[in-house]
Amino acid sequence: MIDSHTHIFLCEKPEADVIAAALDAGVNRMLNVGLGGKENLTAIAAAERHEAVFASVGCHPTEASGFDEAQAGRIAELAEHEKVRALGETGIDYYRETASPADQRRAFEAQVEIAVDRGLPIVIHARDLDGETRAIDEIFALLDAKAGESPVILHCFSAPWRVEDAAERGWHCSFAGHTTYPASDELREAAAKLPAELLLVETDAPYLAPQTVRGKPNEPAYVVDTARLVAELRGESYEELEQTVEANARALFGW
Repeated sequence: MIDSHTHIFLCEKPEADVIAAALDAGVNRMLNVGLGGKENLTAIAAAERHEAVFASVGCHPTEASGFDEAQAGRIAELAEHEKVRALGETGIDYYRETASPADQRRAFEAQVEIAVDRGLPIVIHARDLDGETRAIDEIFALLDAKAGESPVILHCFSAPWRVEDAAERGWHCSFAGHTTYPASDELREAAAKLPAELLLVETDAPYLAPQTVRGKPNEPAYVVDTARLVAELRGESYEELEQTVEANARALFGW
């Protein structure tokens, strides 16, 4: 099994314990996603220490205040590291506007440009105010204009009304623990109908623990629980789902 999006450096347990538990659960590849600044370096350092861990570097939209060319240059430099296999997470967040919309868009556009230049998948964060779709709509429009043929991963997929639009574009949708929550019927429908070649699963640890351990801090080992539900939704065995997401992640991340 794989975890296509995690933040090992934010987990409560020591790094070695988190990774050992993941391996014991059968999770043999993890993408440790940087959020900006020193956390990008921290994500890379963990990838250097552990064969099963790879990194993504970028600037989270809530950290994009004052984003400038120097920050873009640093991300571009880190993207050259041999264990960096994706760019981001980047995107737009109107739920927690700790950075202005203009700063978020500037950071987003710069990171898409770096990803295209480096040939890396783009890891997308999208969050709207309840009942709104402005962030996801702007993200789709910007990617349509700027991303070209670069692979796109809609991390923590939460826009089931756009799943067919994503599939038409060949973008991957990564389903996290909230897919297992009782109120997530529309997300489960999206997970059931997404083309197999575009499907991923993730934890977004330490956030969004699946229903089986809800209320506890999430960690990569728990992606197995989300994957079991997604397999059931798709009428597949866990082993079939595992083969699918492992192949998809391998094609994206080259691990």
